[in-house]
Amino acid sequence: MVKAIRIHEHGGPEVLTWEDVQVPDPKEGEIRLKQKAVGLNFLDVYMRRGEQNLAPPLPYIPGMEGAGVVTAVGPGVTSCKVGDVVAYASPEVGSYAQERILPADLAVPVPSSVDPVEAAAAIFKGLTAHVLIHKGFKVEPEHTILVHAAAGGVGSLVCQWANAIGATVIGTVSTKEKAAQAKEDGCHHVICYKEENFVDRVMEITSGKGLEVVYDSVGKDTFNGSLECLKNRGYMVLFGTASGVPEPLRVDQIAPKSLYYTFSSITEYTVENRKELLVAAQDLFSNIAKGVLRIRLNHKYPLSQAIQAHTDLESRKTSGSVVLIPDEE
Repeated sequence: MVKAIRIHEHGGPEVLTWEDVQVPDPKEGEIRLKQKAVGLNFLDVYMRRGEQNLAPPLPYIPGMEGAGVVTAVGPGVTSCKVGDVVAYASPEVGSYAQERILPADLAVPVPSSVDPVEAAAAIFKGLTAHVLIHKGFKVEPEHTILVHAAAGGVGSLVCQWANAIGATVIGTVSTKEKAAQAKEDGCHHVICYKEENFVDRVMEITSGKGLEVVYDSVGKDTFNGSLECLKNRGYMVLFGTASGVPEPLRVDQIAPKSLYYTFSSITEYTVENRKELLVAAQDLFSNIAKGVLRIRLNHKYPLSQAIQAHTDLESRKTSGSVVLIPDEE
């Protein structure tokens, strides 16, 4: 038996319970992991509240990302072996546990140059950032881009990565403290949307030309303004709806400038394509090892204290990446 967090009913952080669970032997195509760290994602919170239509049936062990050591492999597994350190961003929940079973095809090798705890903190957000700047829209050195929530987990990595490519990066934030972080993370221009109209400011920065792309995880509150910021044939790349789902898009909003609109999900680009997953993960870990990408690993909690971690996350007492460290029995 090992310890894990389980959810038996939807609700606040108090529904997270610390329990004994049985971890089976891996079946064909599966591996068993002894976890070193587990990433905490706001998607975990949405599922816990019952707000996500992707939330699994109750009861379940939450969590979708982590890193650990392979302790057993099932029949047919050739992608890794016992003793390997791997990380994963999985559509299958179950990471809030000391040990877990995982489809082998979802695990990627963690190089010795990257701390497994850092890998756990970076894998979901980092793969998302890779998809955004390479697949949702391919950022090039001559581009000017806008990143909403530039100080957020994904936004921070998108800003750093795009800056390293050579693009001009504009970020929006809610506070002066976050503005300072966004500057550190590669934003050439930072807009505090509570003090400035971000559309007016973007058009001022670009001398009225507009942007090649907007990366928007906010959704309803910023969507229409984001469309206004784009130049002809610009790209609106949505990857989250923190403020709610935008109103249905009208043809007259995109037709005058022949705009493109897409939602970028790592599931479609990496989870269902192992070749692309490996390329994205290798690129992510290589840039972390070289110092191109800095992971703001600001908060660590014992896994048994998941209630406190969720409480702090929801009250915005945490920033950057948050990880849970599985407790020893």
